[in-house]
Amino acid sequence: MTTTLSVYFLILLYLYLKLMALAEDENQFTYNGFHGANLHLDGLTNTSKHQAGHAFYQIPIKFNTSSSSGYRSLSFSTNFVFVMVPEITNLSGHGIAFSISPSMDFTQAVVNQFLGLFNSSNNGLASNHLLAIEFDTIKNLEFNDINDNHVGIDVNSLNSIVSAPVTYYSNSEGINKSLDLISGNPMQVWIDYEEVANLLNVTIAPFKNQKPNRSLLSIDINLSLILLDYMYVGFSSATGAVASNNYILGWSFNKSGQAQSLELAKLPSFPKQRNQKEKSNLEIMVSLVMVSIVLIITMLGIVYFVRRKKYEEIHEGWEKEYGPQRFSYKDLYKATKGFKDMELIGAGGFGKVYRGVLPSSKQLVAVKKVSHDSKQGMKEFVAEIASLGRLRHMNLVQLLGYCRRRGEMLLVYDYMPNGSLDKFLFGNEKRYLNWAQRHRILKGVASALVYLHEEWEQVGRGHRTSNSSSVCQIGRLEKINPHLSANLADVD
Repeated sequence: MTTTLSVYFLILLYLYLKLMALAEDENQFTYNGFHGANLHLDGLTNTSKHQAGHAFYQIPIKFNTSSSSGYRSLSFSTNFVFVMVPEITNLSGHGIAFSISPSMDFTQAVVNQFLGLFNSSNNGLASNHLLAIEFDTIKNLEFNDINDNHVGIDVNSLNSIVSAPVTYYSNSEGINKSLDLISGNPMQVWIDYEEVANLLNVTIAPFKNQKPNRSLLSIDINLSLILLDYMYVGFSSATGAVASNNYILGWSFNKSGQAQSLELAKLPSFPKQRNQKEKSNLEIMVSLVMVSIVLIITMLGIVYFVRRKKYEEIHEGWEKEYGPQRFSYKDLYKATKGFKDMELIGAGGFGKVYRGVLPSSKQLVAVKKVSHDSKQGMKEFVAEIASLGRLRHMNLVQLLGYCRRRGEMLLVYDYMPNGSLDKFLFGNEKRYLNWAQRHRILKGVASALVYLHEEWEQVGRGHRTSNSSSVCQIGRLEKINPHLSANLADVD
């Protein structure tokens, strides 16, 4: 039993060490997704236009150099899955290329048709020592491209030494079938080079299809004159006037044998291109949102305009010289609860009087709305109101201020809770006034009249009339409402 366990342990240890050795082999790797991948990334990370991006394995691979065993081999194998998702249907960037390069520094490379690999000065130079397999989606006459959907093998230049429209061989049907690089569907690629035969094969197929029995491109080429001792392997991509999203979903590479097959089920998902129906629905939703925003802004504008008209007042520069405080119509509107009938405390030929509570000071006031029905000018009328506002007598109701609107004037007074004398004398519910009370009322009225006629010299006009409706009762004081003595004006 002990011997059997020891054998199992040795087998497991051997397999573990074998896997560790394989994992640490810098000349081969497998990425089913790229979490924690040993990659050098630079450039394009979004959908910007006229940009280039690169993703290279960080460790240089031994190519054209002898190993410790004295054996030299240029053979390699790679397998990867990529997908191009254009921002606009049937339009895309310039494509993507698998590259074997002596450097990861592409700062001198140009975007657009140069795919971030070359520029106009070094394109075609033998000193580039660069091999690329391009998956090109733009037809560039500059490079003699055959169409806008092709695969090409490039050596030191973007003028492909061989290229073909994108097709794959269907093993089951025995025919070649077309593929569209910018369809938004993932595709799988196999690139294999056999040094003995000097044969470079490029094979492509839809995602999850088995490797076709026939390659798309196959060329006899000696890479010993192209590849240096140490080279970097990776990908380069570029956008132009139109942006697109180019994704590498998985990648395996082997310098000393067949590249390991990718575990397709483990590959990450990618943002798919919206179909036309989804785009239409999105456009409809965006349009509805925009229309809703416009309607809301319009409604808010109407509400603002109505509220502004609702509280609109008339202001003129000459009013600044007068003494009484000017109230805002908005405050008076709120104080009287919108001049509701429930706040109405009196009405007559001069207008209606409302009870109110000023919102800021909480002071009880009486607000009288007066129509402009006099022939007197408004400036003279305001001057008279200002004079009345400066009256100070214990038997006169205090004028606190005014507000002016188109078609009406609002006068603000101290609020007299007991009302006017006529309600005591002639109202439906008559209240008894004895002779002592009547005498006191007459004395108060007389004192106020003397003040108005003789003692207050700034009142522009003499007191014309006084009756029981102009006498207000407050506690034991009798007050005359002086606004009934003034001529009220209208603006022609």
